[in-house]
Amino acid sequence: MEAKKRTGFAATIKAVLWSFFGIRKGKDYESDAANLNPVHVIIAAVLAVALFIGILLTIIHFVLAK
Repeated sequence: MEAKKRTGFAATIKAVLWSFFGIRKGKDYESDAANLNPVHVIIAAVLAVALFIGILLTIIHFVLAK
């Protein structure tokens, strides 16, 4: 039985950020599904969403500032 090779957290962040755009090659998706740690994916997704919301709130703040 072969042990699955897990990728690092940086690769997980890269995969999550690419998924925000919705553009992934099929072979890359399959590789991610086989190698990424699910806990890392959840953590990276929560961080990416928080960053995205923070950016949107900052933009709104500057647009509505008088």
